[in-house]
Amino acid sequence: MAYLTIIGAVIAIFMNNENKSAFASFHIRQALGIFLTFFLLGYPIGYFDSWMISSAFYVFFFILWIYGFLGALNGEEKSAISRRFLSKFI
Repeated sequence: MAYLTIIGAVIAIFMNNENKSAFASFHIRQALGIFLTFFLLGYPIGYFDSWMISSAFYVFFFILWIYGFLGALNGEEKSAISRRFLSKFI
């Protein structure tokens, strides 16, 4: 649920508060990190008047999202983004 929308990530944080799962916490942090990075970097990228830069940006984050989502489906904790970056969340 955390990988589908940013609202899903926030809901997953609250759902994971009762019964802490290391696996769920990892993927919630990763999904939240991907979403927040997308929004924070997407704002300045939007000022470039180039479809090549914009499309490369979207493709890059789509690949990160797919990598994390497939890792969650397969039950793996493969980090799509830095563990140091992930430790800042939750």
